[in-house]
Amino acid sequence: MSEETSDTKQLLHLVFGGELKKLGGVEFRDLDNLDIVGIYPNFETAQRAWKSKAQQTVDNAHMRYFIVHMHKLLDPVTGKSG
Repeated sequence: MSEETSDTKQLLHLVFGGELKKLGGVEFRDLDNLDIVGIYPNFETAQRAWKSKAQQTVDNAHMRYFIVHMHKLLDPVTGKSG
């Protein structure tokens, strides 16, 4: 794995999804079956992963994927990591 260059900011994003109890809600039917897609170093790569998974499940209206801005959870004041 290569090291990040000094001018590249690592802004971690988590992509996950699952089947919702209700359309428009954010409560999942079965937490044991959440699909943890991965953690990505920036929003652009997370968005590509999110889009791919969302397109794979387009036939299930209750299936939803989300992007969580982990860098904002790590440093809620500035939203930056490290």
